[in-house]
Amino acid sequence: MERTTCCVVGGGPAGMVLGLLLARSGVDVTVLEKHNDFLRDFRGDTVHPTTLQLLDDLGLAAQFAELPQRHLNRMRLPIGPAGELFTFGDFQSLPVKYNYIAMVPQWDFLDMLADAGKQEPTFTLRMNTEATELIREGGRVNGVRYRTADGRTGELRATITVACDGRNSFVRTLPELGLRDFPTPMDVRWFRVPRQAGDPEGAIGLIRGRTFNALLDRGDYFQVASIIAKGTDPEGRNRPIEEFNATLVRYFPWMAGRDLVRSWDDVKVLHVALDRLRKWHVPGLLCIGDAAHAMSPVGGIGINLAVQDAVAAARYLAVPLREGRLRRRHVVAVQRRRWPTTVLIQRFQRLIHDNVVSPALHGEIDFGDTAHVPLPLRAISTLPWLRKIPAYILAYGAVRERPPETALR
Repeated sequence: MERTTCCVVGGGPAGMVLGLLLARSGVDVTVLEKHNDFLRDFRGDTVHPTTLQLLDDLGLAAQFAELPQRHLNRMRLPIGPAGELFTFGDFQSLPVKYNYIAMVPQWDFLDMLADAGKQEPTFTLRMNTEATELIREGGRVNGVRYRTADGRTGELRATITVACDGRNSFVRTLPELGLRDFPTPMDVRWFRVPRQAGDPEGAIGLIRGRTFNALLDRGDYFQVASIIAKGTDPEGRNRPIEEFNATLVRYFPWMAGRDLVRSWDDVKVLHVALDRLRKWHVPGLLCIGDAAHAMSPVGGIGINLAVQDAVAAARYLAVPLREGRLRRRHVVAVQRRRWPTTVLIQRFQRLIHDNVVSPALHGEIDFGDTAHVPLPLRAISTLPWLRKIPAYILAYGAVRERPPETALR
């Protein structure tokens, strides 16, 4: 019989951060990741100041600085018929040590966390191992059954199992958790286009002609998020890719003459979901990150929220797990702590969906005409001190969680 104190299902940002923090606190922890590596394209690559400060606290700032990255210092929108770029969020105006968002390939970030975990004797990372079923006995979860890539099956028993395996987690089907879903007006196409010297820097948004695009500066290329009406991706793929590229050039004239998107195979689609569990826990099980609450890509804050969930979970669970006195109240405290922030952020995202995204997709907002630009955005673009507000919300969210002191270096 295999046994661990904490079984973490999913080796994404939340799972790896939680595993590292618990292991540094002396807890025997095993992380199960179903893939053989962390290499996935178009995963969330934004590392926010709260996570940067966490890495600093953990003594990992130097290692993180060595990763290939690009810093986003401001967010801008082309406004008016000439497409003049206006700044609506300025991270450099924040009086904090990390006044930027780091764009880092997620696989590099996760590899760094895995290397840090390997330095801890109580940390185990098992790749190619997929949790397939909960072990439920006597009214509680006592671990998981798993299957490896070569077909071997087994059981891993644990004092507590933490689901960090995203919005498609199999544990979300438990009826007692009560999944609540919110309608979303959009899906997102992800793709890359080449970037050249002299192109705009930072994060650039464009709302014009029933299109909504966001360009993220990645150095030698832009990572593009093209927001489309929900369910319309298959219809768009029936059109020639040349027509798709021509639309990009029409709205971003400085892209003319470049080899842009070669085929529809290079365009990935994210089916946007916005939901949350009413309960994040049953005896022996806790859900955090997207497993507890799937977030919209609005603001790119999903990873930051998941990491903060992991930090809070480690702070409440580390000592009881190490001392063998974990009680349900410790698990309940995690949801109680993170619930207000989750609800607040999701309400903010729903507000953006209803008042920006949906009107833009219906042609009711067009930043090519200044008369169609919402008054608050016009005020932010012209009053520099107001730019701190959206920058602070995106950088730090509502609450910054503190890791357990036993995990600090």
